This record gives sequence, structure tokens and C-alpha cells, in this order.
Amino acid sequence: MAAQDGEPAPWASLEAPARLVLRALQAGPAGARRGLGALRALGRRGPESFSWGPFLEALSHEEPVLPAPGGRLELKPLLLRLPGLCQKNLMALLMAVQPLLPESGLLSMLHIAQQEAASAPDAWLQALGILLRRDLGDKDSVEGVSPLSQSCQRQLRGLCRQLGQGGRRLRSPQAHSPEEDKKEDSRDSQAPNPEQEEEAGTRDSQQGEKRRKPEDASPGSERAPKRFRSWDREEGTDQREEHEALASPSEEGGVPSTKQQLVGGTEANEAGKSPDATDLAERVELPKAFQGLEGLEDSPAVELQFLHKCSPSQVELLCMQLQLPQLSDAGLLQFCTRLLALSPHLSISNATVLVRSLFLDRVLSLTSSASWLLKTALTSFCAKYTYPVCRALLDPVLQASSTGPVQTELLCSLMKEESLESDMQLLMLRHILELSWRDETFVVLQALLERQVEVPPELFDVLMERLHEAGVAATASVAYAKLVLTVLTRYQAHITEPHRLGLAVALECNTTFLRKSLQASLKHLAR
Repeated sequence: MAAQDGEPAPWASLEAPARLVLRALQAGPAGARRGLGALRALGRRGPESFSWGPFLEALSHEEPVLPAPGGRLELKPLLLRLPGLCQKNLMALLMAVQPLLPESGLLSMLHIAQQEAASAPDAWLQALGILLRRDLGDKDSVEGVSPLSQSCQRQLRGLCRQLGQGGRRLRSPQAHSPEEDKKEDSRDSQAPNPEQEEEAGTRDSQQGEKRRKPEDASPGSERAPKRFRSWDREEGTDQREEHEALASPSEEGGVPSTKQQLVGGTEANEAGKSPDATDLAERVELPKAFQGLEGLEDSPAVELQFLHKCSPSQVELLCMQLQLPQLSDAGLLQFCTRLLALSPHLSISNATVLVRSLFLDRVLSLTSSASWLLKTALTSFCAKYTYPVCRALLDPVLQASSTGPVQTELLCSLMKEESLESDMQLLMLRHILELSWRDETFVVLQALLERQVEVPPELFDVLMERLHEAGVAATASVAYAKLVLTVLTRYQAHITEPHRLGLAVALECNTTFLRKSLQASLKHLAR
């Protein structure tokens, strides 16, 4: 991103992959997640597309800068020249991928951040730095140091005092009463566990109320109080979600390396789909409302509210039992209408399983234009469950080798649908920017951008960076040329001088019949 005063961004001299990551880290509070998405996109291009060692060295490299007009030049590392928000998102990203990082380079960078924190303390950056050094085993620098600021510690002590005045005082995990634990177990057994609602809610409703399993009572083990055990469960859930966000399935292009698993995955596990999903589904019992059904079109209407109590594995088994992939287009629209009438909404994981079962194979196997019924069903489902459609349909279809003009036509009609609101369009744009690009991607992205999506500046920077990179390999692609022409004509107000210069370099070798039109548009922007 160019600086507001026209100066180049601090990372302008870095390689394109490093610039892409740092641009993504500028995407507001979600910058760390966007940076992780950029790493995955780079990982799909090959294991050597991004290297952490040179990246961390570049962050620690000092260059002469002029802090203020009329001041004296001073040496300052790139890390300290990054915007504050970018630094925070960078630290959060480093925590997520810490096993991949070279320890020496990371410690050197953290040492620089620690020196800056001493002169200009930032509580959030300081806490992230302490946690990273603690994970690295740097006990000397973090011994006796708390990631909490003094103000936060005072507020926490005040909160503990207020809670202690209510009768149920906070105690350490070692000091607990067995009688109180039994009472809390009894109370908690009557309320659903948020972690278990998705995976085990149906089994409880089918087989009656089950007794809670006794915890391990082996000699030497201590049973933590109930409140701390619930916190442990929440922490375990967070760890599994982080693993799913970082891992890549082995079936996507062979057995990946550790680096590819953490950086270049396709997040298939996020949808509840695992290599053992079929085996697991065979061991799961369906709710009674669905038992005995072998088809849907000739069956009476079933109470789909039961889907709220199904785990993703049960939904997958239900799809197989009802033969949902074999539904006619008319039956598909009828079933989607029932699903969309459900209130509250389905969970993201269950909706993703349904999208994969209802649409993915159907779309990939198309040999002629999709019917009106299929388009209507897909559009209506996407309007309510945009993220599941992106994860289970848009991404796989754009990456599939069998995708052709028929599939591209259907996705383009989806991009142009008027019922999709601006936030849904942005979500689709973010997903497309994370994929590897080819001609089919250019066509679909052009259809989306023709809607004049309200793209925030940080996301537009990522788009322009991707266009710069793609131009080198797409010199003969008419689809790419049309996409760039759409951006130049519909997003003139967003294009800065660095954007224009980058596109000029990317289009130098363009050999399509649109080359003159592209050059004329670039010259018009320079005026």
C-alpha cells in the first residue's frame, strides 16, 4: 500500500511474496487471518514460493531513514517502520505459524521489538512478544514478566474482588470441594455443552439422557474444579480450530510437507470433511425422523428442524441415505426451499456439508448450460449461506482441472446475481484472491468486479498485487486482459500511481488484441 503522502510503502523493496503478505496484514483487525490466507495461496504455488528465513532477515535489516524533515538520518529496521496495526497483525501471524519459523531469525526480530517496546511501549505488542519468547523457551528474558500490563492487572484484581463478594469466591485449582464439584456436575449435566452441541447433540436426543462419564481416577491424578475443566474444553476447541485453519489435507496433491500443511493447505477439514468421514458416518445413528427414508422426492415432507441437532457426520450420512446428489433439479430446488425456511440458520459446518452434497458433483459434471432450476437453487442458497458456498463450491470448482466453460458460465451468473449483498460479494472476492489463478478465474473475477463491488483500500491493494503477478504468466490471455481493462475502467478512483506503474510493467509483454486499449487506459490514468 502506498503511503498517504505518495511515498512508497516500507516494504516496496521486498520480493513480491513478502509484499503480498505484508499488504494482507494491513487488512484491519482481520489482518492476521488475511496474512495466513496469503501464505496458503503462496504455498499452493510451490514449497519455495515463500521462505521465512529471508523474510525475518528483511524485517531486521536496518536502513537509513529521515524521521522528520530537517532531522538527521538514523538507522531503523524494517519492522519498526511498519504501521502499528501491521506490526500487531504480524506478531499474531507469527504466533500461529511459530513451528515453521527459524529460531535465530525470530529471536533477532523479537529483540528489536523488545528494544522498541522499552522506548515506546505498546501493551498489545509487548504481550505478543512475551508470549512468543516464552514459546521459544527464552526463559531469561521473560522470567517474572507478565504479558498483562499494570493497568490490566489492577482491573483483573478488582474484578476478582467483585466476584468474591457474591458468595462464590474464586479459588485456586488445588483448593476445591468434592461436594461442590458434584453439585456443579449435576447442574451442568442439565445444560448443553456448547462444544458438544454440534458433534454429539443428536446422540443425546436419540438415546435418552446419558450419564456423564466419570473422569480418570487413576492414582496421582487430580480432578480440577468444574469451572476450570470447562475452560480447558474451550481451550481445546480453540486449538482444534487453529489446527484446522493451518492444516492441509493429504489428499490434495499427495502427501504435503510440514510447511505445506501449515501454510499451503486448502482447509477441507473446516467443513467437517475428513478422510475418515465415511467410516464415521456409518457408525452414526440418524434421528428417528430420517430413519427408513431412502429417497426424498417421493417421500413425505420431513421435519428438517432435526438438522440443528445433527453433527456434520450425521448430515453427511443423511445426504447419502436420501440420495441428495441424485436429486433432479426440480427436487433440488424443492429441498433447498425447505432448508432455507429453517430458523435459526444451520451451522456453517452442516451447511458446508449440504453444499458439497447438493451442488459440487452436480456442477462439476455439467456438460451443458445449467438449468434455471439449478441456478435458482444455488443462488438462493448462496444468498443465505455465502461462506459455505464459497468453501464447498466456489473454491473447489475454480481449482478443479475439469472446470470448463459450462461451470464458468454458472459461476459468472452467480457473481452477477442482484440478490447478493455487498458483504457477500466481498467475501467471494476474498476467497478468489486466495486461490491460484487461471483463465477460468479471470472470467469469474471479471464478472464479479463488473458489479462495481465496494472494495476497501487494503483489499484493492491485494487485488492489484495479484494482477501484477499474474500479468507475467498471462501475456497471451484474453481473459486476463479483459479483467485488467474492467479494473482500469470501473475502479479508476481506487488506482494510485504505484498501482498504475505496476500494471504498466505487467502489461509490457502482453500480446493480445487488447494491448492498445490497455495502454490507452493507463495513459489516461496518468493525466
